[in-house]
Amino acid sequence: MTTIHSPLPAVRRRLLPSLLLLAGLATAAAGADRGAKTAGWQLEQGTSDPSYAVVEPSDGNLNLDTVVLACEEAPGRRVAQLQLYLSDDGPLRPRTLQATPLKDDPKAEIRIDGATFPVALLFADDYVVMADARDGALPLLSDRLLAAMQVGETMVLRFDLLEGSSATQASFDGEAVVDLKGGRQAIAAIRRCANRTSEPDTKDTEPHVSHTPARE
Repeated sequence: MTTIHSPLPAVRRRLLPSLLLLAGLATAAAGADRGAKTAGWQLEQGTSDPSYAVVEPSDGNLNLDTVVLACEEAPGRRVAQLQLYLSDDGPLRPRTLQATPLKDDPKAEIRIDGATFPVALLFADDYVVMADARDGALPLLSDRLLAAMQVGETMVLRFDLLEGSSATQASFDGEAVVDLKGGRQAIAAIRRCANRTSEPDTKDTEPHVSHTPARE
């Protein structure tokens, strides 16, 4: 199994949880009940060049709290990543099947309005990454997938996580549904960010990918 060490700058790693917390507080202040979701896509505020957008799944059976479309710095360029933040300490799994062992090599795909995009599933220190392309060792979203997200209606993240299914053919046991209609402007902003040339910056960088033993 592959583990990613977070490529986010430390400042943004601190700010992103704050954004998620503020979104939750805003929902509570509005008198929403405990199970209510935040109001659609939340684009990074206070900048003309936003680097992430956050949304909560509208449906699903996973311990998944938020989905982040992030614009990351890479050598000589920027890239987009789809990052999944969990509602607990992990690992990512169906909420109703806690006792079932997890696969050492889980599989995943993204479906947008019937079109299927096979993706790699990678595990970082405190989030999970879904990617259908790479730049060297750095996982990323292809522009084809970003374009489909920008014009799509609904995105379904599907996962084959649990032991007991075929090792060669995915048998999906977890999914999360994300509404895309209300996020088109936010997705377009992150797509523009990812298409820009990266500015040289050697501060606060970390290795992107390392190989670790399989999950227990």
